[in-house]
Amino acid sequence: MPASALPQTLAETLRERFAERFQTGAAIRAQHGATTTWIENQPPDAVVFAESTAEVAGIVSLCGEAGVSVIPFGAGSSLEGQLNAPRGGISIDLTRMDRIVAVNAEDMDCVVQPGVTRVRLNEYLRDTGLFFPLDPGADATLGGMAATRASGTTAVLYGTMKDVVLSVEAVMPDGRVIRTGHRARKSAAGYDLTRLLVGSEGTLGIITELTLRLRGIPEAVAAARCSFPSVEAASSAVIGALQFGLPFARIELLDATTVNAVNRHSGQGLPETPLLLAEFHGSPGMVEELSRSFGEIARDYGATALDWTVDPEERARLWKARHDVFWAVLGLRPGARGISTDVCVPISRLAECIAAATERAEALGLVAPIAGHVGDGNFHNLILVDPQNPEEMATANAYVGWLNELALSMEGTCTGEHGVGQGKRPYLEREMGPALDFMAAIKAALDPGNIMNPGKILPERPGGSR
Repeated sequence: MPASALPQTLAETLRERFAERFQTGAAIRAQHGATTTWIENQPPDAVVFAESTAEVAGIVSLCGEAGVSVIPFGAGSSLEGQLNAPRGGISIDLTRMDRIVAVNAEDMDCVVQPGVTRVRLNEYLRDTGLFFPLDPGADATLGGMAATRASGTTAVLYGTMKDVVLSVEAVMPDGRVIRTGHRARKSAAGYDLTRLLVGSEGTLGIITELTLRLRGIPEAVAAARCSFPSVEAASSAVIGALQFGLPFARIELLDATTVNAVNRHSGQGLPETPLLLAEFHGSPGMVEELSRSFGEIARDYGATALDWTVDPEERARLWKARHDVFWAVLGLRPGARGISTDVCVPISRLAECIAAATERAEALGLVAPIAGHVGDGNFHNLILVDPQNPEEMATANAYVGWLNELALSMEGTCTGEHGVGQGKRPYLEREMGPALDFMAAIKAALDPGNIMNPGKILPERPGGSR
């Protein structure tokens, strides 16, 4: 949609107020659209770089009066079209709101603006003995991580964003600024608005400050890896280890195709069979004992090439291979585009789900390697397609739909961590049932003008309501 679609008076007001921080160029608008996702780019009409909560509130108020959509933007690393602007509107870029407001070391919490990235926060915290434990792979902004209820490789021990966000400051659709709580570790005061906004993907309000729970940097960290004859054997080993009570900090599965891609990309030299990467946090004696226990359990399920290390460089090398999986897999088919999707099922159904997903992809002739956070039943497919081949794109889209339906049939969810955005909307109604009506009622009550990131999460309803 061209920039001229904005009401002229609104454009003039924003240009006067923000000067060069109000941008309408085609390139910058496209950069604030779909970004890393495979979904078609739908750019906003304009981008405004906000630098304070008051500025965000002012933009939202002006857009509300004009009936213009607002879409919050962080690092641009979301995967399901959360940043698209199907109705045009204003993208509010929050990356300049990147101040670490306070670190309360004794209380093990901190207050940050939404544009702070997780890597920068951990660099800042290094000398305090504390760290922010969530690791989604990408160097996402903390505001974006909260908005999408992100998690990642460490969720099996430290939880997801809903578990580490104590409270938020947010600009609501009418322009008012609210704070959902304070720094107390728990509260029984009223409705839990913090968790309502965490995961709402900017459809209910724009997060402008976060109070986050921190953790102590573990005394020792051990990384373990082992190879298995099959995905089923690897998944069974994880179930056995969890039932035994091993407190994994991370436990990741790479299928044989993904391991092959990693070897090509980074020269790891790993056996090209399904691989588990695990990590334990604790005292030196504790992590050694846990690593050895994991090895014993893994052997019972046919594991080979067992190894573990506490050397920081070796650990970093192993986990870099995991975090580089996206780029490594793209190398399997140069020039292809990656369609990334995720589902999550009960751990007892994980091996069955992965096996079915692999078999289906092979039957359809798709290259669709798998990597997963197997400690919580979540896995990702990266499907390699030629975007210029309509038939191939249709096959990949059909496969994504089939995979979501499979996960739901196993009492799972259509998304463990990517969020709903636009890409998962078609599956939410089946997953949530009548509960979706209450989500829609909350949205209508808080945002009657539907200006907050419209076209996300809630499916279209008769008459155009959402």
